Amino acid sequence: MRFNTLSFLLILSCFCFAWAQVSYEDCCLKYVKNLANNVQKHAVNYRRQRTDGGCNIPAVIFIMKRGRKFCTDPNEKWVKELVLKIDEKNEKNEKKEKKVNIGNILTT
Repeated sequence: MRFNTLSFLLILSCFCFAWAQVSYEDCCLKYVKNLANNVQKHAVNYRRQRTDGGCNIPAVIFIMKRGRKFCTDPNEKWVKELVLKIDEKNEKNEKKEKKVNIGNILTT
């Protein structure tokens, strides 16, 4: 009887430790102050970090052509401008892809 109780408490404590583990997300801890123009032109995408969950600061994370990431302050003027540029570039690319797809459908 004691062995069963001891085993149960041991298993229960393992589960408690597993549930108590904090999941470490891929969060920015600080911002870069500025990105040079020749670096900004290599930005191909971005994602927004919110302050919910395990992340403590809001950020815009720019993703470069080769996969490098830069954490930036979403309130900075240059960050907002670069986000707009990337959005415009992505919209143009989507329109081009749709035209190509429609052209392929019409020619087949």
